[in-house]
Amino acid sequence: MGLITPGLGLIFWSALGFLIVLFLLSKYAWKPILAALDEREKSIESALKSAEQARNEMANLKAENEKIVHEAKIERDEMLHRASETAKQIIEEARVKAQADAGKILENAKAAIETEKRAALEEMKVQVGMLSLEVAEKLLKKKFATDAAQQALVDELLKDVKMN
Repeated sequence: MGLITPGLGLIFWSALGFLIVLFLLSKYAWKPILAALDEREKSIESALKSAEQARNEMANLKAENEKIVHEAKIERDEMLHRASETAKQIIEEARVKAQADAGKILENAKAAIETEKRAALEEMKVQVGMLSLEVAEKLLKKKFATDAAQQALVDELLKDVKMN
């Protein structure tokens, strides 16, 4: 048991050494250690506050980003709708214009056909008249080649005049 129990001198010198170290630490090292611990605590608090602020900013930025994305989608949908409406309007205008142009072309074609028809009929009348004159001239030359034939025609015409 003697080995386990320390001697009184050992306890005294150990306590004295402890008190001297405690005094020296409290006099020279305790304040810097406490200051370092306080500084460390403040930096940890600051880091936690910064992390919380960063988390809040990230949440705000995420919400703002979602809002911007939503607005962009709405704007994209509106632009697509406007483009679709514009395309439909352009197609409708082109269809109406094409129908109007087709109607004008048809009217112009009918007018041209009618004009050509009248011109052809007029030309036919002129040609028929010319042919009739040529035929009549040839017949008259043949029929009245002699004086007797001419006298017979004059007599016949006089009979017709007397009857009327």
